[in-house]
Amino acid sequence: MSPHYSEIIAGRLPVLSCLKAKRRRPDCLYVYGRSKEINEIVACAKNVTVQYTDRKHLDTLSFGVKNQGVVLRAAPLPVFTVEDWVHRHKNEKNQALVVLDGIEDPQNFGAIVRSAAACGASGVLFSKDRSSPITTAAMKAAAGGMEHVDLIQATNLVRALAHIKEQGFWITALDADAKMKLWEVGLTGRVALIIGSEGAGIRRLVCEHADFTVSIPLVGAVSSLNASVSAGIVLAEWIRQTRGSEWKSAKHL
Repeated sequence: MSPHYSEIIAGRLPVLSCLKAKRRRPDCLYVYGRSKEINEIVACAKNVTVQYTDRKHLDTLSFGVKNQGVVLRAAPLPVFTVEDWVHRHKNEKNQALVVLDGIEDPQNFGAIVRSAAACGASGVLFSKDRSSPITTAAMKAAAGGMEHVDLIQATNLVRALAHIKEQGFWITALDADAKMKLWEVGLTGRVALIIGSEGAGIRRLVCEHADFTVSIPLVGAVSSLNASVSAGIVLAEWIRQTRGSEWKSAKHL
């Protein structure tokens, strides 16, 4: 398969997640070594060509991304338009959409997708420009998360936000200078959560589509948070508000 029509997934967890999720067709599994973890991955690669190779070849295939002895070539991840994604989730009453404005670093992009998948968000929306591409490094940082959450790409992020507002979404933007605190806004129902870049933040035209602008209060010596950490905190608050009743009866060890 030509690299133009495939993607390279590197690392044990991302590769295993890809094989188990079955959202796209795997083409060839490249392996170095025979550890218990790698043998588990090979066992999951049913009807997939498996090639045992050397470490240097794997490093070349994975573009230098740490691969832990396993690399998978697979069909590209499905990427939805906003319209298709809305139709796909039209019957969901409580859902969170993570919106990224200017997240260009693959590590941040992947880490946010990982948090979105872990917290049960329905999708991650990003613009065609001013956004990290879906690279091997981004998939490695997502630790398998990209196989479990919908990725939505918009040519124009402002128009995309206008569309989801028409579909009944309430939009909350994260801004370090906002007076309203994160937990002071309701995050139940259909919500979109905008995360901006660490340097420029959320662009003005994007922020104008927000119904609420909130901040995460900080009391320590460090006055700012990494974008992916901020996204994780916002998603945790979304879980608390939407599923908090499930935790009241939980036993604390």
